[in-house]
Amino acid sequence: MRVGDNPNKFSENNIQHYAHQVIIPVYIPNEEGYFKDSFAIFRLCMQSLLATTHSDTYITIVNNGSGKKVADYLNGLAEENKIQELIHTTNIGKINAVLKGIVGVHADIVTVSDQDILFKENWQSATFEVFNSFENVGVVGIIPMFNTFKSYSYNTIFDYLFSSKLKFSEVKNPDDMVKFYDSIWIERNYHQFFLKKHLSLCSSNRVVAVIGSGHVVASYRKSVFNSLEFSYAKDLLSGNSDGAFLDLPPLKLGYYRLTTQDNYAYHMGNSYEEWMTNQVKFDIIKPSQVCLDKSIYKEKHKFYLGISYYLKYFFIKKVVFNKVIFKLFLKLKGLDQEFIKTF
Repeated sequence: MRVGDNPNKFSENNIQHYAHQVIIPVYIPNEEGYFKDSFAIFRLCMQSLLATTHSDTYITIVNNGSGKKVADYLNGLAEENKIQELIHTTNIGKINAVLKGIVGVHADIVTVSDQDILFKENWQSATFEVFNSFENVGVVGIIPMFNTFKSYSYNTIFDYLFSSKLKFSEVKNPDDMVKFYDSIWIERNYHQFFLKKHLSLCSSNRVVAVIGSGHVVASYRKSVFNSLEFSYAKDLLSGNSDGAFLDLPPLKLGYYRLTTQDNYAYHMGNSYEEWMTNQVKFDIIKPSQVCLDKSIYKEKHKFYLGISYYLKYFFIKKVVFNKVIFKLFLKLKGLDQEFIKTF
């Protein structure tokens, strides 16, 4: 029997709005084999995140079927109010865990991160600077990588194909770029040119961003997740699910996919190294709040977006990236002849 009225029934208080939400799915079933160092690395991930985020950040951790030791650690963070939301579930996969975390939170920007990311100082302000400097940005990464302009960047290349704002520029932090590829077990036999130049876009206020972005950590406009075609991913972890839920939706909405010019995070992988601990600065002064300039992007009609998506995809993928025309494109964007052959 219910007696009386729930005190929230007639409440006029609105759900709190946050400038930024960070979601990290965590799957560490044990500390053996592949996962031997994973818990130590995840703790560094959390320590760096907590040290570098401002107070208007909603941190969601999804315990995706981890062992008791990890669950107890996360429960401790929640009890100490260091994180705003903790979800315990069985292993439902990365994307499904992310979808659980997105629901019910009112935020402008959502960062999706792997559990082995070491966040650097000022990563939040650098991320929002890119969002607020380019009209159509929907995705912003913080780890520059090789050749990301070749994937899911058709909107940007189409819109700036003949603009001097789109051109090859100097890699700002080649040493950190090397560290990223070391972390994913890529031998250093790649062409050294990739450590010197990458395709970038310059805004009217002189902010430079790299074209394209990877998946290990990236921030999305919340609207990207408001029109997903599917409610769940069918696999635990794959490029197919990343493509369907994280790559294609921004592209179909007409958004640009960019990365900060400098490196603002490290991908640690699953093997602990001493330098990782040395990178975490516990005495970082909490950054000031940053917010999204909502006047930068104007929503477009769905019919227009549908036609635009297929037009841009076909023209860039099938015409500009054609073997012969692609070389002309590289030259148009300021690449020296000696480097064009590396593509």
